[in-house]
Amino acid sequence: MAEKPAKEAHEKKKKHAEGKHAEQKPKKRKARAIRAVIKRGTRKTAVARAVVSEGKGRIRINKLDINAIDNKYIKEILMEPFALIGERAAKVDVHVSVKGGGAMGQMQAARTAIAKGLVEYFEDEKLKEKYFELDKHLVVDDVRKVEPKKYKGPKARARYQKSYR
Repeated sequence: MAEKPAKEAHEKKKKHAEGKHAEQKPKKRKARAIRAVIKRGTRKTAVARAVVSEGKGRIRINKLDINAIDNKYIKEILMEPFALIGERAAKVDVHVSVKGGGAMGQMQAARTAIAKGLVEYFEDEKLKEKYFELDKHLVVDDVRKVEPKKYKGPKARARYQKSYR
């Protein structure tokens, strides 16, 4: 006998829930067709991935706005690809994530990734040539790595001194 009231209460809740949600239609989200280009740049052990998409000219490095970077030299390195495209820089947003290496290696990797992304986004061969003339490593990864240390020496190529006496 105790089962009947529990069963009725369960059915009431079920009907109440169905009536409440039956009236609501699922929301349709508008799919925006955003054109985005993802490019990679490397320097020493640093790897940067840049996403170039249409926008308002925002530039972010590891979720940090470029204006928050204090070092003027680093900021100049990062802004170099934008200086050559002129007004078109205000029409794109660039988000870069960088891992590995030191501060300068990361910024040079980010610079390469940004330049490659801008070239592909704007589909401009003249821009690529302009970057190449200014600095080859804007559009081509710098493949040089630090040579590993070997035995019988303090560094990669140096050897310990010999003493004959």
